[in-house]
Amino acid sequence: MLNVNHPERERGYIPIADHGLIGNLRTAALISTDGSVESYCVPNFDSPSIFARILDKDKGGHFSITPTNSFTTKQSYLPNSNILQTKYLNEQGVATVTDFLPRQPSSATARPLLAWLIRRVEVIRGSMPIRVECAPAFNYARSAHTTDILLDTSVALSLSPVPKDPHNKALFSSPDANLDLDLRYIAESNLDNVSEPEVQLNLLDLSDKGHKGPGVWTELELREGQIVTFVLRTPPDVKLPPQAHPTHKTAEDLGIPYETGRGRIDLAAPGRPDTDQGMSPSLLLSSSCSELPQTLLRELLEQTNNYWNAWIRRSTYTGSWKEAVNRSALALKLLIYEPTGAVVASPTFSLPEYIGGTRNWDYRASWIRDSSFTLYALIRLGFTHEANAFMEFIFERVRARGPDGSLKIMYTIHGDKEFPEEELSHLDGHKGSKPVRIGNGAIDHVQLDIYGELMDCIYLSQKYGRPLGYDTWVAVRDIVEYVIAHMHEPDLSIWEVRNRHRHFTYSKVMMWVAIDRGIRLAEKRSLPCPRRSEWYAARDALYEEIMQKAWNADKRFFAQSYEDLDILDSALLIMPLVFFSTPADLRFLSTLKNILHSPERGGLTSNDLVYRYDVSKTDDGVGGEEGTFCLCTLWCIEALARAGEYDKAMLNKAIAMFEDFLQYTNHLGLCTEEISDAGEALGNAVQGFTHVTLISAAYNLSRMRSKASGSV
Repeated sequence: MLNVNHPERERGYIPIADHGLIGNLRTAALISTDGSVESYCVPNFDSPSIFARILDKDKGGHFSITPTNSFTTKQSYLPNSNILQTKYLNEQGVATVTDFLPRQPSSATARPLLAWLIRRVEVIRGSMPIRVECAPAFNYARSAHTTDILLDTSVALSLSPVPKDPHNKALFSSPDANLDLDLRYIAESNLDNVSEPEVQLNLLDLSDKGHKGPGVWTELELREGQIVTFVLRTPPDVKLPPQAHPTHKTAEDLGIPYETGRGRIDLAAPGRPDTDQGMSPSLLLSSSCSELPQTLLRELLEQTNNYWNAWIRRSTYTGSWKEAVNRSALALKLLIYEPTGAVVASPTFSLPEYIGGTRNWDYRASWIRDSSFTLYALIRLGFTHEANAFMEFIFERVRARGPDGSLKIMYTIHGDKEFPEEELSHLDGHKGSKPVRIGNGAIDHVQLDIYGELMDCIYLSQKYGRPLGYDTWVAVRDIVEYVIAHMHEPDLSIWEVRNRHRHFTYSKVMMWVAIDRGIRLAEKRSLPCPRRSEWYAARDALYEEIMQKAWNADKRFFAQSYEDLDILDSALLIMPLVFFSTPADLRFLSTLKNILHSPERGGLTSNDLVYRYDVSKTDDGVGGEEGTFCLCTLWCIEALARAGEYDKAMLNKAIAMFEDFLQYTNHLGLCTEEISDAGEALGNAVQGFTHVTLISAAYNLSRMRSKASGSV
């Protein structure tokens, strides 16, 4: 049964899962199933938000396109694409909103990347009344702005005998945020006997809801064949002379047919030749208005769709669950910051891990920990260009490591080492989940496990990517020495606890991985390693230490830390995935079976979904509750799949768990960080770590299933 939306009612928060994501490899926007832009930061992933309605329904800022009468809704991506389409349906009509951030093929003749948010509204059956509201809230809703409705001089006035209202645009200006935005529109009809729709922008006062500046609104009475496309952008810092604006008089004075420029919009980008003030007036007119906006916008839609289609066709994946894998790959691509090659952990911030709770973090940065898993997913799917770009980002961080040889656990997408954490007390938080945080204080944590993920990443890149140069090897060698020097120290580990340092077993395992991968690199590449024997001794000693100090002999599982031997931690499911142990190792299998028990029986698994650890049994310095962790569920599935090579029942269990997990992805196949006991998506969306582990789990599960059936 479809849920019926009643726009006359007070709009609350839309569930986290009920959103799609669009992006352009610079930033991304979250679009709800009722057509509202709920999260959007400009110009980059980690820039201040202009829309953050998902974190404050009243004053967070939004850009909504919604019917004014009751409707049901469907939302989907265009096939093999990241162009999102939301469809509204009722007895009177059907309308679609097509949302995208443009991408064009990389070539010498391509336009510069246009940092536009394009929203195309079309009625395809009957008629539908639609209300459009664009209400930005600059700088996380902290900065005031002015709004002006201006004559859009880039669109000529009609000479029709029936006077029409002037074609206007809205200009939002926030000096405090150092940002201007303008909202323009193009109205058209694709049926000969249907007129273009009329659009009238009006100021929208939302000061009673806490907005610090006006928005704009319009109500459209659209019928079949009528289309309105809205373009929200940062206007270029150039002013064209009056003769460049298309008017009948300008065309007549220049001897150019008015049809050459009629209805055309100035879409010039800074630095384009057509912004040159020295060009002749006729060339300026024909250059700045060289394409019909309808044609240009249709081209952008087609080129963007072609870009995504061409990209996903490069995938070499041939295993099972291909649709889920391809959607995860497309989601992962949306998280790449193209200028540096960094992969953002999530494009959203401060979405709660438990509704009403305090575990609300900003993930708009690139974690070293994610590196090997991300690289593995990209390599397994054949996306070597993205893998090499990400590796170069990682190597840049290695070369710029601290004076003591250490690395930060995360870096900004620009490669910076500062990402200060701040609480935004003026925002309500999603469904009242406070505090809302920006930045992440964990950037200064000591988390020694990251060197294992980093070295695994470098090792993988050498197996499948660009060979390592000598200078980089020297830096890598220093990292191994750093690990050996610190492997007996406590840290805060993968879960970024915020109280006491401990000897976390996960960190010890990953430090073993760091030393092991250094040895493997030296051996396989015949690279110089003056302390080779010391590396072997350190690796083996650390292995023995883990076996002695992390093993709970009474309960038969590896514990979370040397200090907390009664605490289970599903992070240790990583052991066979990084070849610390074989999947058939009895100690590991016993740990796995303990994790698979329900929390009531001392385990961490509920409804085939896995918790990180029991927050009621251990103090992590954060407080509050949380849901099951998607990453841990997928690690459990992959561990079962690998163990299934020796025990078919475990392989069958892995397949059942994976297919069950896919039901918890949203209607678009997107994943969040966590899932509640009731099946509600929690945490930041879209979560990169979840998607890369989904790809890895599908790949290895498919491989094991084929192996078991004898087809490999």
